[in-house]
Amino acid sequence: MRAWPRRPEALRLGGTVVSRPWHLQPPDFLEIEAAHARLAPHLDVTPLLEAPAVNAHCGARVLIKPECLQRTGSFKIRGALNRLLQLTAEERARGVVAFSSGNHALAVASGAQQLGIAAVIVMPSDAPRTKIEGTRALGAEVVEYDREREDRAAIAERLQQERGLALTPPYDDRRIVAGQGTLGRELALQLRARGVQADVVATGCSGGGLVGGCATAFAALSPATRVWAVEPARFDDTARSLAAGERVANAAVSGSICDALLVRMPGALTFEINRRLLAGAVTVTDAEVIAAMRLVHEAFGIKVEPGGCVGLAALMHGRIPLQEGIAAVILTGGNIDDDMHRALLAPGTD
Repeated sequence: MRAWPRRPEALRLGGTVVSRPWHLQPPDFLEIEAAHARLAPHLDVTPLLEAPAVNAHCGARVLIKPECLQRTGSFKIRGALNRLLQLTAEERARGVVAFSSGNHALAVASGAQQLGIAAVIVMPSDAPRTKIEGTRALGAEVVEYDREREDRAAIAERLQQERGLALTPPYDDRRIVAGQGTLGRELALQLRARGVQADVVATGCSGGGLVGGCATAFAALSPATRVWAVEPARFDDTARSLAAGERVANAAVSGSICDALLVRMPGALTFEINRRLLAGAVTVTDAEVIAAMRLVHEAFGIKVEPGGCVGLAALMHGRIPLQEGIAAVILTGGNIDDDMHRALLAPGTD
């Protein structure tokens, strides 16, 4: 197991070295284990699926983990609830604020409703209406903003200060990463129970919390497995950051069907994890994502949102070296309305 230091560390931000706060220190596998125990009563164990059609398209054995079947329709409930369950009584009484394009919003709203906590969620006005309306239906207050002109983190920080709310970020917090890491733990143990070891694991990446948590879990449970991040074309901030050795930003903030994966740059914490543990990061096009969505629907009858299907798209189109080995792919989310899903899968859309 790769151990992470518990003492305060140095963190480089904007060319300046500062002391790393506790919440920006990487969690170790023991923290993922603790998160699993904390979350187990609240979550479903999503299955592992396999289909000959998927194996044929990828030229290898591919085991699919449909986390789109998880409560709230994505993996995000793992990190959000792990954070919420560790709030102090005073923080619970004041409420929480989060920012998200959708899946983290739904997760925070659901967890807050379950625990009786008031939640305010900052969401882009161009987020899918099904996600905005779903967040409101769970009792959260939604504050919409313009993705092109406004800074969601700055809005959340203002609300945090004005109302005394506890921030629940989408990825840059060790409690969030540890919660997402429970998905990697679950997957590694399911593979072990089947008597197989994955050569690669592929999953979508926005801020990097899921892939960082999974990489931490696999480093402990299956260190020979290579964990890959997959991003939409033109939103390859993780890939370019890994190549540069420092965090770099995307020029665009919109322009992909993968709405769940559109961030400016990797998180400070998540980049520190991912630059040490990932095998690499690759990109896929919208057309490749649509082909993967169609294959999942035909093979399993499962509805996956575009951002939830990028890992499979990368394997289908040879972005990740596999050489006829065994791959595990996480379908990270399924929060897409029926009309949009039908439109994207209609003949000729790819």
